[in-house]
Amino acid sequence: MTETDTPKSAKKPRLTSLEISLIAIVSLFVIVIVVLLILFATQSNEICTTADCTQSASRLIGKMDASVDPCDNFYQYSCGGWLKKNIIPETHAKYGLYNILKAELEVVLKGDSVLEKKVEREAAALTKAKTLYKSCINERLIEQKGGAPLLDMLPDIFEWPMAVDNWEDDYGKTWRLEDVIARLNWKYATQVLVYFFVYIDDGDSTSHIIYFDQQMSFGLLSRDYYTCKGRFAEACRAYEKFMFDLAKLIRTDRGLKISETDIKAEVTRVVDLERDIVSATDPLLLPNDQVLLYNKMELRELNRNFTLEIDSQKFNWSYFTAKIMDTVNIKVPESEKIINNYPSYFVKLKGVLAKYTKRDLQNYVVWRFVMKMVEGLSRPYRNTRSAFHKVLTGKISEKAVWRRCALYVNSNLDKAVGRLYVQEAFSENSKELMEEMIKDIREVFISNLNDLAWMDEETKRAAEEKAQAIRERIGYSDDIMNDEYLNNEYKDLSYSAEEYFKNILQNLEYGTKKYLQKLREKVNKDEWIIGAAVINAFYSSDVNEIVFPAGILQPPFFSKGQPKSLNYGGIGMVIGHEITHGFDDKGSKYDKDGNLKNWWTPQSFRKFLELSRCFANQYSKFSWDLANGLHLNGNNTLSENIADNAGIRQAYQAYKKFVKRNGEEPRLPGTDLSHDQLFFLNFAQIWCGSYRPQQALISIKMDIHSPVMFRVLGSLQNFPEFAKAFNCNKSSNMVSDNICHVW
Repeated sequence: MTETDTPKSAKKPRLTSLEISLIAIVSLFVIVIVVLLILFATQSNEICTTADCTQSASRLIGKMDASVDPCDNFYQYSCGGWLKKNIIPETHAKYGLYNILKAELEVVLKGDSVLEKKVEREAAALTKAKTLYKSCINERLIEQKGGAPLLDMLPDIFEWPMAVDNWEDDYGKTWRLEDVIARLNWKYATQVLVYFFVYIDDGDSTSHIIYFDQQMSFGLLSRDYYTCKGRFAEACRAYEKFMFDLAKLIRTDRGLKISETDIKAEVTRVVDLERDIVSATDPLLLPNDQVLLYNKMELRELNRNFTLEIDSQKFNWSYFTAKIMDTVNIKVPESEKIINNYPSYFVKLKGVLAKYTKRDLQNYVVWRFVMKMVEGLSRPYRNTRSAFHKVLTGKISEKAVWRRCALYVNSNLDKAVGRLYVQEAFSENSKELMEEMIKDIREVFISNLNDLAWMDEETKRAAEEKAQAIRERIGYSDDIMNDEYLNNEYKDLSYSAEEYFKNILQNLEYGTKKYLQKLREKVNKDEWIIGAAVINAFYSSDVNEIVFPAGILQPPFFSKGQPKSLNYGGIGMVIGHEITHGFDDKGSKYDKDGNLKNWWTPQSFRKFLELSRCFANQYSKFSWDLANGLHLNGNNTLSENIADNAGIRQAYQAYKKFVKRNGEEPRLPGTDLSHDQLFFLNFAQIWCGSYRPQQALISIKMDIHSPVMFRVLGSLQNFPEFAKAFNCNKSSNMVSDNICHVW
């Protein structure tokens, strides 16, 4: 059979070229729509599987307690898992993320690449840091020296009367209070009775000025303890025993006769004196009342209007000032403008000093020095304070020597250690992303000004100018990478690896003189106010700048690889917090140049104070079971609470703008939480932490920050977007009936 044509009746009709084109176009359109739908569905359900995302998810989930309703107690929901798994170490009074990151920082600083690394050729400043560290960890030599380093230098400050014989004959005849407390100030960084310092003039941020202030710190922390009754009685007994045991140990090492009755009598007099000094301090005038503190006058007015007298000896303010400033070759005339922060304190101090002898005063001022110097002595000396620290803070044991030493070197040679830390652990990629986030959050802050019905247009313009003028510092100063700069910074320091105590004394004098000699210098607003190896962030009202050291630019606060929801909930909240410090109840009194100057209209400032009182009242209603049901002091923590509440609001708004620009982020693995929810979760987990009962009490009495749990609960109760993210109804504990909102 041969092949033949297909019958006509069976042939398919042919399509024209136009019809073919139309079909192709329709098919392509359908394909595009399908692909787009698939891509949209895929994107919305995409899971981020990078190492950063996986680690972030694991960290977040591991700290949570998902059995808790987030609308009932978001802190417990966020941190319940962490609280169950973490016990406060014996070396800590409280424990949380900051402590964990600090411990990791200590490991970095100790490592073979930093303080323990031997380098043949390096900047002299870096070698000095390593020498100081080596002297600190040399326990064998420190134990061999015992208390001798302290005993040898006590004559330089007219001795400790209860720890020597014949004090009146050997020292009392030439003793002047001005001489003693001046030397303790400039040489040993110990501020007793009179807090004298040189700092930026609040009224002129380009200049430095001398400040006279009331005594700021005490052995028993706050005035409540000096009642020595109830819950404070044990702390008082431990404090007196610390002083008694130390005086007794010194007398023993000196081979002197010991009369416990006599020592106890002197100890009692010292505590009575300190109690009276505490009573003379002004508790009503909070440190943030800068306008009331700014009392500018000539030096001669102190002698004229604030006379003090001890055993018929008149205190000469000009002589006292000269004793300090002569050490840096600066002459201070009678006409020198100074700031007297607390005139009422010096009036009351006159009555206090009239009740005591020069021996009492000398016992007290030297005690305030020696009680902190036992840190650098042998174990028998350090042990005299162990019971006191345990009663006061609940800490049972000391930190490992190498940890304590790493922190000590960092606190004294922060630029040198910052250089070593940056070289070892800091990613330069962090700066660019931080700059972008700061820009976003600053814009949100400024944009929100338009929505503030309580603020008039004139004040809004001034607020915007100040916000725009805030300078930012990220990571570290470039100067620390320059050998010449670094060496010059520490050129006056010379350490011995075998003389830890002498190294301590050298640091005290160096640090004090460094600031005293600024009196005649213009303020350098380009100078960094903090080192790089620091787990914290700062705002300075005097120079109107925010600082984010390299140490805090790490997870969970920040990472280039973790989702932006976590970055904004972490370091983003911190950025907003620090910006807002320029507008809290303290920062609001400074203008864009850092001068103590009113830029508010009267009506706007009255409204600001009214709205701020809402926060003070809200936080004062929180009571804390761990502190025996004590209520927080919302006035003491007002600045930080204002900054917390505004910080979380601004960071969230900035994140939502990021999403609008860039689209939703892929979800984290292992959780069905949205990124809005993850934002709040990471914010809360930054504050996961525990306190010992003793530290809880100190926190309420002394800390300007609210305890961590209430930092989370208070700020989120005031933020409706949180309730929306977790579908909380109006009756939920996390929804406030009276929302506080300033910025």
